[in-house]
This record gives sequence, C-alpha cells and structure tokens, in this order.
Amino acid sequence: MQFIDKAKIKISSGKGGNGVVAWRREKYVDKGGPAGGDGGNGGSVYLIADEGLSTLLDFTYRSIFKADNGENGFKKSMHGKSAKDLYIKVPAGTIVKDLKSGNIIADLTEHEQTVLVAKGGRGGRGNTHFCTPQNRAPQYCEPGEPGIDRELQLELKLLADVGLLGMPNAGKSTFISRVSAAKPKIADYPFTTIVPNLGVVKKSSGDGYVIADIPGLIEGASEGVGLGYDFLRHVERCRFLLHIVDGTAENPIENYKVINSELAKYSQKLAALYQIVAINKKDAIEPERLTEILKEFETLGVKPFVISAVTGENLEELKYELEEKVNTIEKPQSEVTVTEDTAATDNDDGYWNVQKINKDTFVVTGGRIIRISQVTDQRSTEQVVRLQNIMIGMGIMDEIKRLGVQNGDTIIVGKLELEYWDDEVYK
Repeated sequence: MQFIDKAKIKISSGKGGNGVVAWRREKYVDKGGPAGGDGGNGGSVYLIADEGLSTLLDFTYRSIFKADNGENGFKKSMHGKSAKDLYIKVPAGTIVKDLKSGNIIADLTEHEQTVLVAKGGRGGRGNTHFCTPQNRAPQYCEPGEPGIDRELQLELKLLADVGLLGMPNAGKSTFISRVSAAKPKIADYPFTTIVPNLGVVKKSSGDGYVIADIPGLIEGASEGVGLGYDFLRHVERCRFLLHIVDGTAENPIENYKVINSELAKYSQKLAALYQIVAINKKDAIEPERLTEILKEFETLGVKPFVISAVTGENLEELKYELEEKVNTIEKPQSEVTVTEDTAATDNDDGYWNVQKINKDTFVVTGGRIIRISQVTDQRSTEQVVRLQNIMIGMGIMDEIKRLGVQNGDTIIVGKLELEYWDDEVYK
C-alpha cells in the first residue's frame, strides 16, 4: 500500500435554502395571511478520525468535498428540508491546517474525534416571520446563507507506542513481521521500506501496542537526504524508540551514532526519547566479533539486546522489555498549537464594497447584500424600500454618498438597478 502523509483538500458546506413569499388561499379563509415557509439548513462538513486508516492516499484520488444545499421553503408554511452533514474520515494522528490563514485548526489524535470545518448555511426565513401589526402582508423573505469554501492541508503523524529505527537493511521489517501480524515487503537492497509499516504486538494482558517501522535513515536525513526527512516527524509521537543495529555491518557502532546524530539534528525532543538497542543478525555474527561489538557499546553506556529476527532467538526477552516500557512510559504530550477556528462557522462576515464605475453609476458587491437583492422584486415598492433600509443600516448608502452620488444616478446591486434620489426616499 502506498503511503501518503500529506494531502490538500477543498471543502464546501451546503448553502441554506431560501425562504419564500406565499399566502394562505383556503376557500373559507378571508384575506389569508402570509404562509411562506423557511428554507432548510445546508449540510455542514466534519472531519472524523478513524484508527482503521493509516494513510491519506484516498485524498489523491478525491480532493473536493461538498455538502448538499438545503431545500427552499414552500407555500402553506412548509419548511424546506435541511441537508445531511458530510463526514470525511481521516487517519487518527492527522493535523489539519487552514491554507488561507496558515493556522493549525485541529489535531485529531483519538478514534472518532470529530471537528467541524465548515458549517452549513442557515436557511432563510419565509414571509410569515415578517408579519407585524403595521405590516400584515409582507412581500419579502430571506435568502439562505451561503456555504463556506475552504482549502485545508492534512498532515499525518503516526500514532505509535514504539518507533522502530535503524539503517537500511538492519532487519527492521523482518523483526516487525516476527513480532506482529504485519507483513511488510522484505528484500535485500537499500531503502526496502519506503513507507512506515505499523504492527500491533499482542501484550500478555490481551490488548496490544503499536510499533511503527520507520524507513531506514542515512547520514544527512535531517537535512532531507534519502527518505528520512519525510518520516522523522512520525517518530515524535512515540513513547520510546527501539533501535535495530545490523551486527554484520562493517561498523555497527558508527551506524548507531549516525542515526542518533540525525535524530538530534532534527529534534532534541527525539534525541531525548528513551531508547532500547538491539543488535540483530546474531545467527550471522562470529562470536568473537559479537564480543567486540558489545564492548564497543559498553563504552557508550549501552547494554543492547542481541537477537536474530530471522531465527527468532531472544525475541521473547526483547518483547517482554518492550511491553514493560509501554506500560510505564507515558505518551508524550502533543506540542501542536491549535488555533480557534472561527472560519468554520463564519458564513457571513458582512463584507461589502462600493465602486464608482463611471460618472453616474455605482456598483455594490458583498455576499449578504447580493443575496438579499436576489430575493427582492424590483416591481414591489415595499421590497425595494426594505433593501434600501438594509443598505442604510449596513453603511452602504453613506459610502455611496461619500463617493459623490447625485439624484438620478444608477446604483447596481446584483441583478437590480436602482435609481438614486435624495435622502427623503430612504427615510
């Protein structure tokens, strides 16, 4: 399975349905009142963590997600149906970043942890809501709120208890295949493991812990050489490290130092993690040579296990030690700073703009005022006056006056073209 640990997605929540203008028309109801139903709410978009996923690969095939819109209202005061919310599954360990602001808006570490990333638009109200003793027959309704469009970056950091490190061909893949149910590809050439393999090791208590087989590191990995830079980030969330050293290599102690040097260059936090060392391939090491290797490690204050992942020698002793450390070493606290995500619920920021396009024409833009203009019937004086009063309340008319509007000038708002006359018209 291909491993993808970063992905960009585009999401859109659903637009709210429009309210409607309608009237009671029952045979025996004289002068029936307003009966316009409300629009339904648009669908919201959520991200939900799923511990059954281990890659962001699916997002390379589908990167655009859109929730459904709410239905428009109906006559007889019947409301439109609200749309279903959209839930997008991501692997546990996914960090979510808003590409517009650059802020991290979620760190999904627990199974079924859910975060709202785009709230659906609220449905508009029908004309029944605008009936007053002074106005018993309102000729207007509300448009639905728009949905929210966002671009997000997903970054996966594996959630494992034990990070498995070592040079290429140290035997990590063989080891993980022997102690867990994982079946990684194994061959004798550099960078056999090109993706992190996850293996679940069963504990004596019946539950299990997760080992992440990180791709082989080489000198310079912390600067981006080889595969190491892309995957060092996955080690940061482990409880501790298991360092597999190839005992048949020309200089095992030097390889051990290279790996630890790269960890320290990338992060002092990584370098400070507790580390268990295991010299692998005991079946292929001459006894005299093994004694020399152990003495070299002793000079560093390290007492390694000596194992053979191929024959299984001493694996049970190592598994016992791993289980004990899993039970006693707590997982490190996440250092990710999550910013409050106001953009997830900000359907309408009230933004507007006025532009004078020639000596007698002004164009008004902005989400809310354009939506209101779309449900304004220019043939209805009542509806046009209401639109003008909203523009006064929003400060739009003050800006038009500042730009030098004169009687008879044209003001374009969406599909409407209004003719301006002095202030008395708008009071």
